[in-house]
Amino acid sequence: TIPVVEEHEARAAVKMALRKVSRVATMLAGFALVVTLARNWNGGLRTSPVRNMGSRKIKFPAPKKQMTQMRSNLRQRYPKMKGIEKLAGLRASISPQIEPKTVSISERVDAKSESSQGKLGVLILNLGGPENLDDVEPFLYNLFADPDIIRLPAPLKGLQPLLASILSSTRAPKSKEAYKSIGGGSPLRKITEEQAKALEESLKEKGQDAKVYVGMRYWKPFTEDSIEQIKKDGIQQLVILPLYPQFSISTSGSSLRLLADIFKNDKQLKDLQHTVIPSWYQRPGYVNAMCDLIENELEKMKNPDATEIFFSAHGVPKSYVEEAFDPYQDEMEHCVQLIMKELRRRGIRNHETLAYQSRVGPVEWLKPYTDEAIEELAQKGVNDLLVIPISFVNEHIETLEEIDMEYREVAEENGIKNWGRVPALNSYKGFIDDLADAVLDAKPYIGTLGVTNAESLVPGGVVDDLISMYDNTDEKPIVLWEWGWNRNAETINGRIAMIALALLSCFDLIK
Repeated sequence: TIPVVEEHEARAAVKMALRKVSRVATMLAGFALVVTLARNWNGGLRTSPVRNMGSRKIKFPAPKKQMTQMRSNLRQRYPKMKGIEKLAGLRASISPQIEPKTVSISERVDAKSESSQGKLGVLILNLGGPENLDDVEPFLYNLFADPDIIRLPAPLKGLQPLLASILSSTRAPKSKEAYKSIGGGSPLRKITEEQAKALEESLKEKGQDAKVYVGMRYWKPFTEDSIEQIKKDGIQQLVILPLYPQFSISTSGSSLRLLADIFKNDKQLKDLQHTVIPSWYQRPGYVNAMCDLIENELEKMKNPDATEIFFSAHGVPKSYVEEAFDPYQDEMEHCVQLIMKELRRRGIRNHETLAYQSRVGPVEWLKPYTDEAIEELAQKGVNDLLVIPISFVNEHIETLEEIDMEYREVAEENGIKNWGRVPALNSYKGFIDDLADAVLDAKPYIGTLGVTNAESLVPGGVVDDLISMYDNTDEKPIVLWEWGWNRNAETINGRIAMIALALLSCFDLIK
């Protein structure tokens, strides 16, 4: 009987230990619940904060009448666009005192005389690219280490360098083969520097002396190095011009975030007045330049009137648009509408398609995908295809290899007989001259938060103000009933379980 008694006592001791552990765990869970509710209680249970472009509170909110009129105007202009209410509210809320306008010549002269005491600089921002095969892996590391490119949950942010190292090393061999097929490196730096020189000359022709700098995000010349040169040159006024026609948090947004950090940590830059032109796809000069190139290439096609005009844009994950409110898709769709409107005015009535390329990873990106759209058009009997790289203003790996080689192969394998591709704008004079006009139009807004073009969905302004719109959070109420396993269900069920555990713990302690 003694062994039986000892076994019984041992079991009782184990149960007691487990009970104590359970009490501690449930008490901690209850404490966590109280803290969570205390932090999030605002008229009811709420979910974790989500990024919201329109959440930033400013001193001078726009009148309700102005916001209503802006929504109405946007609906009339862009009936096919998504998120109009959201973006219209954003524009109205962040542009309270400055009416959108096109700056006249006299205003440009006045602005020039008013700012004559300070040197004007123009910083054009671009992605960057490896200049030789040895640069490929470190370039990829810089790309994947950017939290705006690979968006990890907050608890996993510390793993970004490790993930970037793994991805860059595993993808480098394939990327090297791609760069080898276009000559062993990216022409992006060479073309961007040519654009900078041409822009400087165009500004001089228009009566504006300025120094144009090139800042790359992921390779040389790095943005940090360009800023150092700007400081050495004594630039006191700066126009920041990302070479991305449409704004996205993963392109322009990433470069501007880097600039915001540089400005914040460098006391010498506090006196540098600046403004940003975050997107410029809607400018007539850009639209006309695109239409010129499309028209020229269309005339070379075997059946110009039967040719499908195929816009291929760089894709972004769908979550960027739906969760982070990235305006990229809206701006891209509107850009295509503007180009097609001008082509129609020129008598070109061809059908058009917009698709998105360059997707990577398992997550869903903006659709339709370029390769799938080409296959679908071929199945519908399209024989003539003219591809326009709509989001690229420089020739680089995604035009020279991805479009010219990979997608052309897809087209030919699916029976498309006649292939054509519109070149990137590069240093096309009409395009460069319009960039110069954009700089002059933006100059009166240096040091202010304003809208430099009436049709821009993203406001011009200082870097820190633009970035803060994405970094400030807004809380989204929980949907109490929604079918399926989703974030709302997980949040509610988790908190109910925590409440139950806390009550059981209290009852157990009283007992």
